[in-house]
Amino acid sequence: MRTIPIFISEVASLALLKPVTCTNLSKSGRLPVHVNTVNTSPTVHNVSDPVSGFAGIPRNMTGFASKLRSAGYATAMVGKWDAGMATPEHTPLGRGYDEWFGYFQHANNYWTKGTSLEAVGEVDICLNHFLDFSHQNSTYRGGVLNAEDLDSSCEQSDADDPECYESSVFKRQGLRIIQSHDPRSGPLLYVHAFHLVHTPLQVPQSYITKAEQRVAPGFFNDRDRKVYSAMVHYLDDVVGDLVDAFKQKGMWQNTLVVFFSDNGGPIYSPGGANNHPLKGGKFGDWEGGIRTNAFLSGGFVPASLRGSAYHGIVSVADWYGLFCELAGVNATDVAALEANEWLVSKNLPQLAPVDSVSGLWQAIVAGNNENLRPVLHISENAVIQYPYKLVTGSQIYSLYTGELYPNCTSNSSVHPWFTDLKVFDKSINQSTSRQDMDQNTFVQECHDGCLYNIAEDPNEHTNLATLEPTKLAALQHALSELNKSLFRPYRGVMSKAVCDSGFKNGGYYGPFVDSEDYFTGPFPRRTLVQKLKDVAFKKAVDTINRPLVEQEVVHLAEKLIPNKIGPSLQSAFDQCLFNASETKRSDLPAPNRY
Repeated sequence: MRTIPIFISEVASLALLKPVTCTNLSKSGRLPVHVNTVNTSPTVHNVSDPVSGFAGIPRNMTGFASKLRSAGYATAMVGKWDAGMATPEHTPLGRGYDEWFGYFQHANNYWTKGTSLEAVGEVDICLNHFLDFSHQNSTYRGGVLNAEDLDSSCEQSDADDPECYESSVFKRQGLRIIQSHDPRSGPLLYVHAFHLVHTPLQVPQSYITKAEQRVAPGFFNDRDRKVYSAMVHYLDDVVGDLVDAFKQKGMWQNTLVVFFSDNGGPIYSPGGANNHPLKGGKFGDWEGGIRTNAFLSGGFVPASLRGSAYHGIVSVADWYGLFCELAGVNATDVAALEANEWLVSKNLPQLAPVDSVSGLWQAIVAGNNENLRPVLHISENAVIQYPYKLVTGSQIYSLYTGELYPNCTSNSSVHPWFTDLKVFDKSINQSTSRQDMDQNTFVQECHDGCLYNIAEDPNEHTNLATLEPTKLAALQHALSELNKSLFRPYRGVMSKAVCDSGFKNGGYYGPFVDSEDYFTGPFPRRTLVQKLKDVAFKKAVDTINRPLVEQEVVHLAEKLIPNKIGPSLQSAFDQCLFNASETKRSDLPAPNRY
């Protein structure tokens, strides 16, 4: 048996090794279409479906941590979870981890650990009131209590690595886990799921200075680009520190490192990423949204493979199967099969079997680049039958960013709008005009199909739909058949129980269904002033949680965001750094539409 540390980055950096399609729900071994196709708030609940009536991975799906723990691995994770939090079974401990230190939602604030609109992109039923920063192990389940980890005052520090920066806290926890593991007791599965480089774009000032020093003066003219670069540098340093810890512990020679990204970089404002030369980015089906970096390293990798590349199509769902293969356990999800018997009797959506291909590790070792996965179901609107790819429907972020992006140009609309802003889990557009939305999210209409040969044309410039009608029809039929297996249970609506749980848990988000005995305490002491504020806030939440009031709040947001809030947010994100007297906006390259 060998140690397997997994480093997961939120977005891709710029080098391209091979095509990998990803989702942050890789833990289940399923494709996204069979786990979660909607970016639902973790606060929702459908009381009629106790298996899938929640955000994230359905309750009865097995994660790869459970599989490896059954094979004798110690299992630990640090960082972003984002696979559901409604019940104890949804948490990392419920998915097979012995210990977890991190946050439950899509994101949080790197300094305060709170869930502001800037961090999570939505307003929830608790008005984003609580912290999202938790710790779970065999003796404690609840919010992080260490005052130094929660103190956000170090945001203004000039220190090289301020201790209250969330990624610094995660790094220290990871080093502690590695250093405390006894290799004689058995192998270790360690997952470090970086918040970096996800929004909000926040990093210590020292790393911004380093970013400026690495490039020619004046290279950065957009704030997001500079901060994003600094965050990538921070991530790289953390990976190096964790690798050094494995080496110092004497575990490196028997360790397999897997580093991968869960999606292409976000090219909307304020994403800050660039997928050049690929088309598009996060939230889209273009290669810029799904083709990402993945690396295998560690002493366990045969010397003959080091420095080589594997060119077969790999999905993030396939790591589950690879880990099971190496650990010598069966990848079949027995719990899901058993749950399906009950789901059928209740006329509820059934759980899909594991999608991981078998034999991936052996194929990599053998240098066999033939695709183990002949057809890859990317989404309801896209499929790959290598080397051909079919893209259908209205595709957002259909643009080529160019080498220098994001940048300040003569046209402020070249920074696409964010499309996943929500209030009470209802999507709110930045404009009431469909034409305006399409224009500013760079929509391309593929209707029934755009066809590309991504081996010869990975940047998706040449649509072959009219040149190869037979291949187009074949892929259209394949996509239609595959879409019959789409997993779309009703997840429910936001539940006030989330807020009640937050107060019970001392001011932290966490499980809120069947969780009466989940939180262990101790809980933070509340002052009299804090208690009075809690009472007032509970009354506000009770008021908002009335259907008519909730509808009015959503309607108000639909009016204010397009006309007032949206424009101010956009102007706040688009911060030009150059000296206008020295650089003309028109001299800078703008991205090109499809």
